[in-house]
Amino acid sequence: MAGKTAAQMVQDAKSRVENLTPEQVAGELARGAVLVDIREPSEHAQTGVIPGSLSAPRGMLEFYADPTSPYHRPEFDPARRVILHCASGGRSALAADTLQQMGYGNVAHLDGGIRAWTEAGQPVETPGDS
Repeated sequence: MAGKTAAQMVQDAKSRVENLTPEQVAGELARGAVLVDIREPSEHAQTGVIPGSLSAPRGMLEFYADPTSPYHRPEFDPARRVILHCASGGRSALAADTLQQMGYGNVAHLDGGIRAWTEAGQPVETPGDS
């Protein structure tokens, strides 16, 4: 196989996007950033969700983010601060890189994902708690 591995693609993406710590993300949320959880819905029940996060599974992200798509969601605005997260930071790095390619200029991701968030003692709720 002459192409890149998934791990190489994630490392490349992390070199092009802003990588935030859980503490930095918590501060950004207090200032009104949109936090997008790109994990699959089945993952939410296993590890919980970050309060206030918007669920947008990775497979639908580009369609939700594209204003010309019939699946566009108004929460996605290229002018807003958008922070993505997944389970451990790989998918969210790739997704942040993709949103930048789509013209989103103020994008970042939670490095380490919800795992790092939980380990840092940040709040998590089970789906349906809100």
